[in-house]
Amino acid sequence: MRQPAYHEPRVSFTVALLIVNAVVFLVECATLGYPPIFLPGNYFALSVEGLKHGFVWQLLTYQFMHAGLLHIFLNGWAIYVFGREIEAVLGSRKFLILFLSAGVIGGIVQELTALVWPDLFGLPVVGASAGAFGLVAAYAMLFPERELTLLLFFVLPIRLSAKMLLIGSAALAVFGLAFHGNNIANAAHLGGMLTGIVFIRQFIQGRWPHWTFPTRRSTPRKLVASRSGNGSFWRSAAGKPDEDLPAAEFLSSEVDPILDKISAHGIHSLTAREREILERARKKMTGR
Repeated sequence: MRQPAYHEPRVSFTVALLIVNAVVFLVECATLGYPPIFLPGNYFALSVEGLKHGFVWQLLTYQFMHAGLLHIFLNGWAIYVFGREIEAVLGSRKFLILFLSAGVIGGIVQELTALVWPDLFGLPVVGASAGAFGLVAAYAMLFPERELTLLLFFVLPIRLSAKMLLIGSAALAVFGLAFHGNNIANAAHLGGMLTGIVFIRQFIQGRWPHWTFPTRRSTPRKLVASRSGNGSFWRSAAGKPDEDLPAAEFLSSEVDPILDKISAHGIHSLTAREREILERARKKMTGR
């Protein structure tokens, strides 16, 4: 996945997150040994006991802590693969808000589950997986038909669409909750995925409460001459130029087809005009 040319952040928050996670993990190993052991009284790992004592910062700090090399590798890989393109599409600020919000809400869902079943889910929680699954969900909502290749057990290649990856991830998390037999925070994963879906549908696409995956637009745009005769502009089926469309309609009629094209052919296939539309859409969403 290549960084799109239409939005080049000066500082990649995706890379910054990976660096912060790596530094925190080294500090954990230096202070707690390897593998790090997190007891309920830990100030930074997320736990019901900590929240009861008012340690609300745990909802943020637990996202940057990990229990082993495989744990941090898998989460870091997910952040790297999905985060770069989401950051390029949404911008660094919205990307960071999405990631941290998915982690916080995932942590809340996990601890609510622990309140109901403390014997099964009462252990302290660490890891960036809730935020990572929030990125997976956001990616699936933006590029539902994008084909991905996964290495099952790091050996067997499996090809599937982004939306099928999201559905499969949610099914595995539900299965893990129903048949609890490991130390995986499945409730946090579900909370992160739900956050990613709602974030894209509500705050980016403005399609709440419709829960279907985005589909291709059936009404084509037309190229018409401008009134001044000095150029041309794209006009939607409603007959309005791009600049006159409300934000929601602009995203639906002008941006969605471009996202469809990215999903089918990749970001490098966009024309200069399409990149300009995406940049204008980003400014509409961010107010800048």
